[in-house]
Amino acid sequence: DEFISSPPRKTVRFGGTLTDILLKYEKGETADFELLKHQLSDPDIKDAQIINWLHEFRASVAYLTKELEQLVSILLKLPWLRRSREVVEEYLGFLGNLVSAQTVHLRPCLRMIVSQFVPPRITIREDDVDISDSDDDDENLSENFNTCHRALQTVARYVPSTPQFLMPILVENFPFINKSERTLECYVHNLLRVTVYLPTLRLQILELIIEKLLKLDVSTPQQDIEDAEEAANNSDSEEKSTEEGLFDMEEDEERKGSKVVSSSSERMAHPLAERLDILMTILFSYIKDVCHVDGKLDINNTKDLYRDLVSVFDKLILPTHASCHVQYFMFYICSFKLGLAEAFLDHLWKKLHDPNNPSVIRQTAGSYIGSFLARAKFIPVVTVKACLDLLVNWLHKYIDNQDTGANAYCDVALHGPFYSTCQAVFYTLIFRHKQLLDGNLRKGLSYLQSLNFERIVMCQLNPLKICIPSVVNLFAAITRKYQLVFCYTIIERNNRQFIPVVRSGTGGDLVQTCTNPLDSFFPFDPYVLKRSKKTIDPFYQFWEELSAEDLENLKKPIKRGTSEDEDDDFLKGETPQNDGVVGIAPNSYESNARSPVSSIGSPPDCYVPYAQ
Repeated sequence: DEFISSPPRKTVRFGGTLTDILLKYEKGETADFELLKHQLSDPDIKDAQIINWLHEFRASVAYLTKELEQLVSILLKLPWLRRSREVVEEYLGFLGNLVSAQTVHLRPCLRMIVSQFVPPRITIREDDVDISDSDDDDENLSENFNTCHRALQTVARYVPSTPQFLMPILVENFPFINKSERTLECYVHNLLRVTVYLPTLRLQILELIIEKLLKLDVSTPQQDIEDAEEAANNSDSEEKSTEEGLFDMEEDEERKGSKVVSSSSERMAHPLAERLDILMTILFSYIKDVCHVDGKLDINNTKDLYRDLVSVFDKLILPTHASCHVQYFMFYICSFKLGLAEAFLDHLWKKLHDPNNPSVIRQTAGSYIGSFLARAKFIPVVTVKACLDLLVNWLHKYIDNQDTGANAYCDVALHGPFYSTCQAVFYTLIFRHKQLLDGNLRKGLSYLQSLNFERIVMCQLNPLKICIPSVVNLFAAITRKYQLVFCYTIIERNNRQFIPVVRSGTGGDLVQTCTNPLDSFFPFDPYVLKRSKKTIDPFYQFWEELSAEDLENLKKPIKRGTSEDEDDDFLKGETPQNDGVVGIAPNSYESNARSPVSSIGSPPDCYVPYAQ
């Protein structure tokens, strides 16, 4: 019926064929041309009409020069995606003909396709949940996206230079981070699909996505995420007390395996953390899918992707201070094969000991080595020992060169990479000492003694003064327990040397200045995004509560140059407010505020009982 009621292919209303209309337009007769534009812009245009016109346009693409870009623009706005299969096929044929005959229209065609990478007509409620998404919509959406990728592949087949024109358009169209979660999810998913059939763009697309993820990550400090979760849990528990039975029922249903994404307990309370969680889940899925073929690890695919990811890591992640989650894409791909983890450690080691690299990059590489060795379950003890040997030998050589010269004094600006490496070694020992000593205690102790920690700790550069106190305290306790080195004399001397600073706003209370002069952080501190952490947790070494025996070892009074109140604040992992601080060196206070000591799951100072 629809076909019968639609106009035939050639109709007197247009003054003859399409070719006639276009030729008349060239001569200045615009009436038929305007009527044609009006007909094509009609929102009620029928499928059969679209097919007829597209058929004629395919035969007349030679006439669609740059002068007719307004007409082409109308054709590119035709609602072809949500039409019958016949319309879609005809339109794909038209696109192929158009770009092969008139490459001047390549960019508008690509823009049109990329604009379909996000769901249409999304309206957002105040709490950032989009209304238009229903299951039916999702099914159509998936089909529409498939068609868009077919269109892009068609264009790329006809115009080999498509990738270089496409990339700037993908960058331009990336949605703002305050767009709905669904919009961001669809766009990132579609970008990653493009890498499958346009592999030359993979590195650039990964760079684009990870750059956006990094902006999200640094905009949502871990403390903000934890605060939002706590506030949400408190409000939930208030509701639960009024509707106890109802909530229990919902929990039972969740346990029975309801959809992961729909579960409210999976949602992050912080809106930006929620977006980051969804996008990290997509990135992890992509990494897994690329590296596995038919459920088995494909070594060549994995190596190629690893190279791309390391390149992005060097360019974006390594220079970024204190990102919390995005760097875990390296952690995840390294979990697939020990060779990758070793390659990553070797890569970081080269960054660390190369004096041509900026000091800040070397220090960050040190933080990554320590955090990776401590936290990655998939790294065996033999690799940990190999890395410790490498790091400790370098420290001893550094001491050989520096400990007697003019620079043989404690200074972060001069010896930053040295202190960062010390902290990496101490941190690794804290997490791995039980494994290093496991099996054969005598052999393990002999190995640890061979590292000669005493020389490192006692040297003029005084690393215990610079490293984060929580790391120093636990390292001191462990090395004392196994009689490797006695650190407490030096710790006490260092604490006496701290110059107290008067805080003007509070009646002259004393505060300890910088507890993190290295401004260091542990990149693989616990991952808190609820959905994507399920991918990481199986490979992740959590911090274990100290046993009673370990606590006994820590019962050592360590006086700090602080008032009792300030000491308590620090032990709780809190930073005193620095309103009107007098005489603090630049960034030293700020670095304390960013210290990861308070991160959940890191060895915190609060486990250290101070004797009265």
